[in-house]
Amino acid sequence: MEPSTDPIPSSQGRHLRRLRDLTEFEVADGNPDVRGWAVRGADGQQFGQVFELIVDADALKVRYLDIELDESLNINERDRHILLPIGVAALDEEADNVFVPSLTARSVLEYPPYVEIQITREYEQAMLRALNLPLAETTEPDFYNQPGYDGSRFYQRRLR
Repeated sequence: MEPSTDPIPSSQGRHLRRLRDLTEFEVADGNPDVRGWAVRGADGQQFGQVFELIVDADALKVRYLDIELDESLNINERDRHILLPIGVAALDEEADNVFVPSLTARSVLEYPPYVEIQITREYEQAMLRALNLPLAETTEPDFYNQPGYDGSRFYQRRLR
């Protein structure tokens, strides 16, 4: 199947795109490309791998990590992807791991699956609730101005 270059629309008209579809974009110098890295929860167990980065092309920022959950979790193939806001994870560059302290291999089973059609505001709020983060009371231009979407937190919170 050929990758689509169509934008992934959000409920508010903001265009989010897969990094692989943006030929004019790449991961910033000095930051690792985490695609293919293991994703581990607070329990240390791997529950998936980073499949793709979802980018807000207008803001030139990664907003989400598209995680493909492990087959060992016995989730049907259609529901095997989830999105994580970039600011809820931390890097372990030594072992190519992404850690998500607010999830475990067990709790990820209750996380809302991501179907690559549309990222609605309702889906974004369901993600925030699943991560026990407060729901933003901001308007559209400011929605991503909250810690869960702060990409600098992701790249700066490197575990050593």
